[in-house]
Amino acid sequence: MRLLSLLIAALTLSACAGVRDPVVGTGDTTRAGNWQIEKQIDRITGAPLESALLTTPSSHSGEAFPKKATLQLACFNKKPLVRFAFEVKVATTRSNEFGYRFDDRPGHQITANFLGTDKVAVIDDGAAVAQFLGELATAKTLYVRIRSLGFGRTTAEFNVEGAAAAIAATAAHCPPVIEPPKPKRKSRR
Repeated sequence: MRLLSLLIAALTLSACAGVRDPVVGTGDTTRAGNWQIEKQIDRITGAPLESALLTTPSSHSGEAFPKKATLQLACFNKKPLVRFAFEVKVATTRSNEFGYRFDDRPGHQITANFLGTDKVAVIDDGAAVAQFLGELATAKTLYVRIRSLGFGRTTAEFNVEGAAAAIAATAAHCPPVIEPPKPKRKSRR
C-alpha cells in the first residue's frame, strides 16, 4: 500500500512539471566568462527577450554563512536595467546606501530601488545605468556594498570578465536612455 501511495505521488508531481510555460528557460543560451546570456523571443510581442546573469557568494552582517547573489542585465519596458538579487533581505528603498566599485577605479554611491521583498535592488535610472554599463564593459571585478538601518550590511564581489558580450547581447535592442532632468517646480510663497 505504501509503495502504491509513493507511485501516485510521483506521477502527480511529474504531471505538474508539464504545466510550466514552455518559453521560460528554453531560449538560446550562451556563455561569456561566467556570464550566462539568454536570448528568447517574446510570444506576445515578438520582441527579443535578452538578459545576462552572473552569480557569486555574498556576505551579510546577519548571516553566518555566505548566500547567493545574482547580477542581471536586462531590458524592462524598453529600458535597460541592472538587477541585483539576494537570498536575504538587504534594504528598503527608503533606508539604503548602495555603492559599487569596479576594479581599482573610484566607487559610486547611487540611488537604487528595492522591490517589495527587500531582496532585490534595481538600477533603472538611464544615466546611472549608462555609467554602470560603461565601466562594466572593461572591468574584471565588481564590488557591491549595501547598507541599511533595518537589515545591516551586505557585500558581494563579482568576477565580471566577459561583460562586453553580456552588454552587447542585452543592449542590442535596448540601449540606455538618458532622460533630461525634470524641471524643478517653483515654490509659491
